[in-house]
Formats: sequence, structure tokens, C-alpha cells
Amino acid sequence: MTEDLTLSVDETLAALRAVGETTRLRLIALLAEAELTVKDATAILGQSQPRISRHLKLLAEADVIQRFPEGSWVYYRLADGPEGQLARGLVDRIASDDPVLAADQERFKSIRKAKAEEAAAYFAARALSWDKERALHIPEHDVEAAMRAALGDTPIHSFLDLGTGTGRLLEVFSDRYSNALGIDASHDMLAVARANLAEAGLANAQVRHGDVYALNVPPRSFDVIVIHQVLHFLDDPARALAEAARALRPGGRLLIADFAPHELEFLRDKHAHRRLGFAHEQMERWLHANELDLEQVTDLVPSQTDGTLLTVTLWLARDRRVITDLPARNPSREVA
Repeated sequence: MTEDLTLSVDETLAALRAVGETTRLRLIALLAEAELTVKDATAILGQSQPRISRHLKLLAEADVIQRFPEGSWVYYRLADGPEGQLARGLVDRIASDDPVLAADQERFKSIRKAKAEEAAAYFAARALSWDKERALHIPEHDVEAAMRAALGDTPIHSFLDLGTGTGRLLEVFSDRYSNALGIDASHDMLAVARANLAEAGLANAQVRHGDVYALNVPPRSFDVIVIHQVLHFLDDPARALAEAARALRPGGRLLIADFAPHELEFLRDKHAHRRLGFAHEQMERWLHANELDLEQVTDLVPSQTDGTLLTVTLWLARDRRVITDLPARNPSREVA
């Protein structure tokens, strides 16, 4: 059943009134790009937090945007319903070179860059001990076993590990793929990964420096893509998932391993986490938006909870596009 995206006259006027103010229109233009917190919006628009909060409240009350509390933070994004679609349509009709919105976008890019640099510094400082720091959830070998079980025994021609870190998953799945590529933004992590792959004698696996938001790989070129404990470090997980979907072959599979929702706020300050886990519904919505069908969800719950152990969730999705006779290729060889 197709969702009804129509509005009555009164609903249309209410949405237009909500959007019809300079600050709120600027907010809508930003939210059309990515999710934001009040802190983000305050820095970009240069207005006080109470003022920004009030505008966001009015937009939420008009169903133009949605708010999603996550620990002590609240993320905002355009609503999926007709009011959100109406707002997006208005933004699409604003001149791309509008000086006000262009300045907002530049500040937005600066904030994103600063956050990326903060995360890169965190990873660089911890590259050598990274695999030993994952002690907040069930043993890593149990997570790896569950990931192998989720993908089954089907041979994999081309395997992509996004945010590969120390290259651990390239080793874990080495008996399943013909060739593999790991991508990471941290040169320090990649140095460790290369050493690990050389020690393991994995000549059919490579690692490359890259950006999960802008993958330098051919589209529709990987049979399986894995994203293991990466999304919670990202400011815009949905954007990374869209890039992953672009690189997935028709009928290919995407396997995500990340935390279920939790309230360990210290992970933001001490471990550079941007998101405190992901709900099943949120992940399914992101996957569906990228033409991926969620096939399996597995929660790996700790046997004993003492306030520090976290639940890890596995989401397995499949590209719903029809499989065609695409030529065989080695995508890892095509990366510049």
C-alpha cells in the first residue's frame, strides 16, 4: 500500500506557515542534507540555543520535521510524511547560489570537517591497541562468528569492508571471498591493517585510504559489504549507508554490526562516539530508503549486564534490484 502524501488545504497552510520564516527555512534547507542537533544548528546559524530550539519545536509541531532523542542529545530530520515532502520541495526550488544558504552550507561543511578530524585523531592515537579496546560488549569472536553465520557459506567474489580499522574482518572472512578491499580514513589504522594482512599472508586482500561518505570505488561492484562498529562514530550514518548501497551489486548483501540503543554518555567524550546505538526501526528506514530489503536482525545480548556491556545488533540487508549479467571484475584493483 502506497503512503498517502497528500494534504488538506488546512494542513498545507499550517505547513507553509511553519516553514515561512527565514530561520526556519534555513533550518529546513540544512535538514534536507542531514540530521542535526540543536548544538549543530546553533553553530551554523549563529543564533542562540533557545531561539533555535523554539524554531525546531514549531517545525516539529507542524509535522515538518521529526525529533529523535538519543541520550542527552536530540537529532532532528525532515519528516517522512507529506509535510516533510512539501518542505523538501520548497528547498529544491531555492536558487543553489543563494548567498544565505550557501554560507550556511559552508559552515556546515566546516563543522563536519572538524568532527571528522576529531575522530581521526582518536583513531590515530589508538590504532595499535584498537582490537583490545572493544570490551564494552560480548567477546569480539562471538560477534565475528555471528557475522559469519549471517552471511552463510555462499562464496563471495568481491568483499568490501568499510571502516576496516586493523583489517580484522578481512582476516575473518578470508576463506569466503575471492578478493577483498578494506577502506579506512585513518592512515595509522591502515598501517596496522597492512602489517596484519602481510603476517596472515592474504595476497587477495588490500586496504586503501578513503572516505565512507565518498567511496572511490566503481558503482555496483561488490557482492558483500560489511560495516562493523563504524556507524556510531559518524555524524551522518544515513549518508554512509547511501554510499554503501551505491557500491553494492544488484542482489548483493550489506551486513551491519553496531550497538543497540544505550545511554552510556561517556562514550561520546572518551571514545568519540557520535551516536548512542541504533534502533531496529531507524536502521530499517535507512536501508529501505536505499532500496535495500532487511532480511535478518540479530541482537547479541550480553549474558550478564553490569551497566558497561552493550548489546550488539546485526542487520543483514539485500539489494532489491534485479540481478543482471554484470561482467566479473576485481574492484579492489580499480581503486586509484
